[in-house]
Amino acid sequence: MTKKTENLVYEKIKSKLEKIIRRKYLKHVLLLVHSDRLKIHWKFACGITGVKGDQINADNPYHIASIGKTFTSMLIAKLFEKGMINYDDPISKFMSSEILEGLFAYRGIDYSKEVLVRHLLNHTSGIADYYEDKPVKGKTIKELLVEDPERFWKPDDTISYSRDNQRVHSIPGKNFHYSDTGYNLLGKIIEKITDKTLQENLHTEIFDPLGMVNSYLLFYSKPKEESPYQIAETFVGNHEVSTFKSISIDWAGGGIVSTMEDLLLFQKALVNNTLIKKETFEICSKDLEQFGFGMDYGYGLLFLNVGKMTFILPKTLNMWGNFGSIGAYMFYNPTYDVYVIGSFNHSYYRVKQVIFVIDVIRKISKQYG
Repeated sequence: MTKKTENLVYEKIKSKLEKIIRRKYLKHVLLLVHSDRLKIHWKFACGITGVKGDQINADNPYHIASIGKTFTSMLIAKLFEKGMINYDDPISKFMSSEILEGLFAYRGIDYSKEVLVRHLLNHTSGIADYYEDKPVKGKTIKELLVEDPERFWKPDDTISYSRDNQRVHSIPGKNFHYSDTGYNLLGKIIEKITDKTLQENLHTEIFDPLGMVNSYLLFYSKPKEESPYQIAETFVGNHEVSTFKSISIDWAGGGIVSTMEDLLLFQKALVNNTLIKKETFEICSKDLEQFGFGMDYGYGLLFLNVGKMTFILPKTLNMWGNFGSIGAYMFYNPTYDVYVIGSFNHSYYRVKQVIFVIDVIRKISKQYG
């Protein structure tokens, strides 16, 4: 790799970001591109954030949204390695009948005793999603989030919302249906088994060992080192919600605040099998369900088969990681040993971030392939 080649790819990616940020609804974008093999570590921060309109910094902490599900699934994986849980354990082994009552009642039949841990992990339990599903009655949780920004939602509140306001989608193990409710149940299982809070588990099992000093569970813990930067602004539709108490709706399904550098440490630990064993990671990555065309979901892990998504592009662009509903992304491409991490911090850029990540890998492949 020559310096000229490196500069050329860097400038192409930078130009792409500058073009994207001109869109009226986007305020800023964060991007980290890293590869040990290619010896690159590029950090980009375009746009402004905050009431003063400050230039966003590449080290800004930000909401990682559903990437947090990967952390929850890895806590379960570590409990699995310790022999404290099995993926085929029924969740009723760890949860009271009061919590499960009505959550898995499909067409008048209660299936709560048939729900396994793996069903929650790969979204096949049939349970509703408090965040995305429409309620049978009343307002959606997104509407409530914006209308009452001072409301603090406990995990049990989100579970009760699904029980009282939404319909179960199918019997356990039958169909894929993405569910934040299911991941909040996993968070409660983690707390039950360990007799420690979710935030304690995150810090002692993941953040501290990996040196993720700027990461924490919003409303529940603090980072080991305070960042000099405020949390990047986060938009749900036209509403800036980064300081709303109501975003406490996210917990085990997406309540983590982190930085690009911290997420790089996390994903590298998964790639190098230093967080969980290789055999355990293979279990997490093989029990897959179709999330979308060319997109398969395992245990908190999303696998993108780019060659299947579009026949125009090669499978060498395939990658795995996860993304969030506010345009957050964390992906690794094994072919070129490239990590692409960042966020658009806007719900209008959900799914679009996947197209963006593919384009970044494609630009790299053209120069380094």
